[in-house]
Amino acid sequence: MTVSKIFSIAALSALSLPVMAADFSFDRPGAGMSTGITPVGRLAWEQSLPNANYAESRNENGEKVKTTTLNADMLFRTGLAQDLELQLGWQGPTWSKSKVAGKSVEDDGLGDVSIGLKKAIDLNDDRLSMAILAEAVLATGNEGFSHEDDIYSLSSAVAYKYNDTVNTSINMRYEIQNSDWAVTAIPGMDYQIVGNLSGFSELVYRKAESTDEEISLASGLIYAVSDRMQFDASVGLELLGDHKNYQSALGVSYLF
Repeated sequence: MTVSKIFSIAALSALSLPVMAADFSFDRPGAGMSTGITPVGRLAWEQSLPNANYAESRNENGEKVKTTTLNADMLFRTGLAQDLELQLGWQGPTWSKSKVAGKSVEDDGLGDVSIGLKKAIDLNDDRLSMAILAEAVLATGNEGFSHEDDIYSLSSAVAYKYNDTVNTSINMRYEIQNSDWAVTAIPGMDYQIVGNLSGFSELVYRKAESTDEEISLASGLIYAVSDRMQFDASVGLELLGDHKNYQSALGVSYLF
């Protein structure tokens, strides 16, 4: 999926509009989402550079399988109203390499696309903010790089500004895929370090039908180049299970 002509026109026509940085925040980094809404007529582009994952598991013969994956997902957000935005995402091109019994197999393909609507909820509180997101992930990707069945989800995010340097949040995501339900809870915190450099940490808990619980921890850094642009870097690991699973991510976000 490429950037649509509609988004290009919207971005160009919005260059003369003022940026409402105080009301906007990027959804990168992390698995959760922010409570900020993209200003009307603006286009936010959030791009991984890429994400990397290393996992160890065992196949049906009991042999250890080591898999390395690189994925360049992206998300486009544009404001439809003061409290409503449209999101278009693509899991992007993916490359993977699996090694088992001394033999390596490489593969590559394109991931699924997603579409969603995110709405801010006015809580009449200077420190407390909330947003909800209705999203559909469409299984349009290549075999081996797709979820195979569409996923429909409803997510909520509540953020509390503890003070000028610390913000806390909780994300909840409920999803259904082929009649199977799953729930994800993501408590998180971001904190100012020095100048334009800040950090974030989050815990991700997920439970799907007929599967074991999944718990992972991630932490990273965010550098704000300006009100319109930021870079991020993070690392994470799975806390449950008998096998190793590590993640890392690099990303850039820009508000046109």
